[in-house]
Amino acid sequence: MSIFSIKDVHKSFTNGEVEEEILKGVNLSLQRGEVTALIGASGSGKSTLLTIAAGLQPASNGQIIFKNENIAAYNQEQTRKIRAKEFGFVFQSSHLVPFLTIEEQLLLMLDVAETTLNKQEQQQEINKMLKTVDLEHRKHAYPSSLSGGEKQRVAIARAIIHQPKILFADEPTANLDSKRSKEVMELIQELTKTLDITTLVVTHDEEMLAYVDHIIKMKDGIVMGQGV
Repeated sequence: MSIFSIKDVHKSFTNGEVEEEILKGVNLSLQRGEVTALIGASGSGKSTLLTIAAGLQPASNGQIIFKNENIAAYNQEQTRKIRAKEFGFVFQSSHLVPFLTIEEQLLLMLDVAETTLNKQEQQQEINKMLKTVDLEHRKHAYPSSLSGGEKQRVAIARAIIHQPKILFADEPTANLDSKRSKEVMELIQELTKTLDITTLVVTHDEEMLAYVDHIIKMKDGIVMGQGV
């Protein structure tokens, strides 16, 4: 079942007096409980497409359909709210707050998402999430004491602690060795299935494609094909 779709999305930038078209009428749809990978050479437009889909920058033209609404037409405050409540984000770097413990990182995300959970329920959710990502023993640790793989597992936990509908991941394994990369992608795959969320991941690493349901190849701002 499609929960999220991109319809005829264009994106242009002005470089001096020259207008450069980065996305040239992209169409795609994402399914619940599935991981979709965006692949392509540098400059193909895949990261630009992900940030537009995630509401981090506007499209020049086109529609982003979520829950039967064109969220590309939302104002700034509407976009902020849907990002906070319905979307989760994992990037190449973990972007953890250096002076917050793992527990505090997750509490902050719940606060940003304007959770309705009481304090006890929040603690229960945090404990459950840390168990899921195998970091219960690091609950009170600070980012500086974590390995690269642990930091990305915290980033994933933070991205989904508020139970978003869509998870966006931009090169989540780029800074990791092959073993840690596989662990992170296995975790993303598992959480996508068990939580019935929808995941869109940008990757250059072909080995990571073993953990996705669909592959969308981009070249020069257009979708070249979608495979399994």
